[in-house]
Amino acid sequence: MINKIKFDCKYFKGEIPCKPNKLRDKVCLTCDEYKPFSKKILLIKLGAMGDVIRTTPLVVKYRELYPDCHITWVTDTPQILPTDVINEIHKFEFRSIFKVKNKKYDIAINLDKDTEACILLNEVKASEKYGFIWHDNHIGIATSDAEHKLITGIFDNVSKKNTKSYPEEIFEICNLKFNKEPYLIKLDQLLAEKWSVLREKAGSKVIIGMNTGCGTRWQTRLWPDKNWIELINILKKNNFYPVLLGGPEEDDRNNNLASKTGAYYPGHFSLEEFIALTSNCDIVVSLVTMMMHIAIALKKPLVLFNNIFNKHEFELYDNGAIVEPPTGCDCYYGNTCKRENHCMNDLKTETVLNEILKLYKVKI
Repeated sequence: MINKIKFDCKYFKGEIPCKPNKLRDKVCLTCDEYKPFSKKILLIKLGAMGDVIRTTPLVVKYRELYPDCHITWVTDTPQILPTDVINEIHKFEFRSIFKVKNKKYDIAINLDKDTEACILLNEVKASEKYGFIWHDNHIGIATSDAEHKLITGIFDNVSKKNTKSYPEEIFEICNLKFNKEPYLIKLDQLLAEKWSVLREKAGSKVIIGMNTGCGTRWQTRLWPDKNWIELINILKKNNFYPVLLGGPEEDDRNNNLASKTGAYYPGHFSLEEFIALTSNCDIVVSLVTMMMHIAIALKKPLVLFNNIFNKHEFELYDNGAIVEPPTGCDCYYGNTCKRENHCMNDLKTETVLNEILKLYKVKI
């Protein structure tokens, strides 16, 4: 009997009955619902969370190439990934890694440069491997297609000259062509409906989600509070409804901005609720942070503040604008400013407002 079991069937559940057996008493030998997986694909992308989100276009591509493929993803942040298009999502921990290392894949990809991720790709069994691998006691490349991305990460002078977006780069690593495949994200529809209260508060006004912070790693990205206050006041006068967004690190700032402007600040929430809240905004204004990737995944028109990064790495899908200080920035990927007058002071409120108005006219 055991040699008649279709272990490669998409309905196979391991030690418990599959759906066709449970509902219709089907058995493998005579089952007319047998659907084998065309490819088994492993994706390793641990974190940061924003990087996990902007890697999801690969899922779209592989689903297009192999509609019946089985996709496994290993990550530090499983809660961000949509379970309807990814078959197995594993948190990077011993039990999960033990399982992954003892399975066979047709394609295995690692897009993290962390030592543990590279070692994992080195140890998994796969017919094809792409991305970053562990070689001779240091990071290496599984194929030559990953060389560009490795080199731009090691040398700033090379990185500054890069003109490829992050999705272009990771598709190139996998020997694929990027055709604007979209971001994916897990959105709780019930929570999204809960936050439709924003629509009631805003009335007929356009809701502008304003993510004011950038976490703790690169504080050089911050825009001065006085500029936020000025922008909020102008938006309110022009029939927009500003909503302050952020995490625990932005709570004091957002409470202060709300008290000085009357802008609505709902507070900070779990990741799932934060995504649901953002889904009810019409336009998002954000620094380069996780919020940016959430907005893109939700297909929200986006005004993105940038100073310390290469702007070419950001793919906005023709649905946004990047604003930068006109005086440039001397702190490439830097967490301390080299100038007496911080470059973000030179990014004028009028510049940001003009881009919001352009998006409003085109998208809303």
